[in-house]
Amino acid sequence: MTFYFPKTHYNQSFRGQTFPLLKPFLKGKGFSDEERKLIYGISEKDVAFVDDLEASGVAILTMSWNYYVQTKQQAKAIQFLKTTQHLNIPTWVVLLDDVGIDFPDFPHVKLFRQSGYRFKAPKWHVGLPVFISDPLKAHYNRDVIFERPYVENPTIGFCGFATSNVALAVKTKVKIALKNLSYYLKLNAQEPEMILAAAQWRHSILKQLEAHQGLVKNFIYRTKYRAGTQNTAQRAVSTTEFFNNIKASDYVVCVRGAGNFSVRLYETLAMGRIPVFVNTDCILPLDDVINWKQHVVWVEADEIDDIGDIVLRFHKKMNQEKFLELQQNNRCLWLHQLRLNFFKIKE
Repeated sequence: MTFYFPKTHYNQSFRGQTFPLLKPFLKGKGFSDEERKLIYGISEKDVAFVDDLEASGVAILTMSWNYYVQTKQQAKAIQFLKTTQHLNIPTWVVLLDDVGIDFPDFPHVKLFRQSGYRFKAPKWHVGLPVFISDPLKAHYNRDVIFERPYVENPTIGFCGFATSNVALAVKTKVKIALKNLSYYLKLNAQEPEMILAAAQWRHSILKQLEAHQGLVKNFIYRTKYRAGTQNTAQRAVSTTEFFNNIKASDYVVCVRGAGNFSVRLYETLAMGRIPVFVNTDCILPLDDVINWKQHVVWVEADEIDDIGDIVLRFHKKMNQEKFLELQQNNRCLWLHQLRLNFFKIKE
């Protein structure tokens, strides 16, 4: 597959809003392909970029749709999309950040996104993984998982922002409600969100699990996002605690945050652990290829009262061989389908 993207659209000051597949190839001089493979898990041999739009198999809008809206350059983006439509070239666009933004309907476009609601989104809105660096290499200098043996009473972990703070919950819900109202009044283009105080909901889910007698709990409650860290040294400590918590657990609770997706889902898979995934109508990547229920403990949002029993029923179907196999399979799933190689599958 050959790709084209308009290089003049690239804005290094907004590098975080670049289409993910392009980031490894928009680096400074001296950046080697070995470094690219080590950092991004992709090589220049895996993709082919062309300078002629008409010679491409897929066109990519260089920056995220959020960027064009934020910088008031929608007209430039739409002109490019109209050109690729006229040439009948499939085009990829990315929508980043926690909350979606209205995007015009083009029949030749795939819109990749991490957030959003499957029920509301059209089928051409495609689930996008959260691309993370390899935590095993970054924090443990290894590329094989720490295997966990099968035991009767499994350990379930969580380290993160989860609080019962009522005032914060009210503030969060009011903020979302006002933002939704602003959308309906056509004052902004951000898609309406579920009125949910995510940190308080996570807290209630963890407390539900704590009450279950068949599970060993390994919970670290944070009262602020990223433990309220203020500098690099503090972030390093909290990050180490976060991944050590996953490492020391069999199952890890993965619940949405401000956006309707979970970064922790991918971190858990990369560590070779089993996510307890609470589904809030998420748009999961490769849901036409991956049988997600074979890799996670799947809990619907309206099944929270039974979450402990659901985890334990899942675990009791395991034995030593199946348990170790699932740990390895989850690591392989992340390695081979949920890094930037994801885009090769979507070709």
